[in-house]
Parts: sequence; structure tokens; C-alpha cells
Amino acid sequence: MLRNTKSGYGLVAILFHWTMAVLILGMLTLGLYMRGLPLTEPATFQLFQLHKSIGFVVLTLAGLRLLWRLFNPTPKLPAGMHPLERIGAHLGHIGLYAMIFALPLTGWLMVSASPWGIPTVLFNVLPVPHLPVPASLGSQEQAEALFKNLHEYGAYLLIALIVVHAAAAFKHHLIARDDTLKRMISTGPAKADF
Repeated sequence: MLRNTKSGYGLVAILFHWTMAVLILGMLTLGLYMRGLPLTEPATFQLFQLHKSIGFVVLTLAGLRLLWRLFNPTPKLPAGMHPLERIGAHLGHIGLYAMIFALPLTGWLMVSASPWGIPTVLFNVLPVPHLPVPASLGSQEQAEALFKNLHEYGAYLLIALIVVHAAAAFKHHLIARDDTLKRMISTGPAKADF
């Protein structure tokens, strides 16, 4: 089953979810690792180029995933969920989507504002132009610092959202004993026996 149904996710949605999960966790890990590296080392430059390249892959997949979600039904939440849990689930998904778009965009703006003028070349093949940065943000250094802070604190917020998202999935699986987690792993009919 490629498309979603009212009771489960299809293969396309599942592949989007897990591919992006792996890429985003890798990007967060790499980003945290890169924070302590000397900026003038050639190896650091290559890691930044890799980070930027994968960031553009994540941004592209996020756009495609959002389009897929708009044209496919989203499976219903479990019937027994408390109304506050339902609101939390919706807000959590909105937050995840917002940060999945915000992090690549703030990274792109940070690079665009940088006085270093270092080009972005995706996987050492495809050059990506810098975005225009409004002059109202101050000097290049000030604009770069602003986007750097937004990118860094956005990463911490995304980590928190991922932890809550994973905890909620395990809560559904281990405590509520419903099929919420199972339907993001398999396209087959969910079984209620645990």
C-alpha cells in the first residue's frame, strides 16, 4: 500500500518518516560535533560542506513530504486519546514540521550572511546561490550571528521535540498498547494483540 488510509500510513509516508529521521539525527549529531572544530582546518570545511549538502536534502524531502501529506489522508488518532493529548500530538507535529523547515533555512541564511563568502556546493557538484539578506539586520557579522543563534537554538528545540515525539510513540506502544507506533513501521493491517 503506497498511500495512507484512515487507519494506517502507506509506504511512501513511512519511507519519508524514517529516511528523514535518520538524516535529521545524523545532522544534529554532526552539527553538535562541528561546534568544537577549528574553522581553519580543511577537514572542518569538508564537514561543513557535507552538513550543508545534507541540509538541502532534508529541506527538499520536507517539501515533498508536506506535499504528500496534503494529498493523502492522515490516519486518525486512537479513539481513547485524551483531548489534551490530541492537542499535544497536533502541536508536536506542527512543531516538528516547522523546525524541519526552519533549520535548513536558517543555516542557508547564516551562510548567505557570512562575511567569509564561502560558497555552498552540494556534494561538491551543484553550486547553490546565497539568499538575499535584508540590510535591516545590520552588518554581515550581525546578521550571521542572528541566524547562527536561530540555527543553534532551533537545533536544541528540535532535539527536545524529537525526544517528546519518541517518548509519546513508546507511551502509545508500551502503556496505551494501541497501534500508533506499529502503523509507522508497517503498511499491513495493524493488530491489537501485543
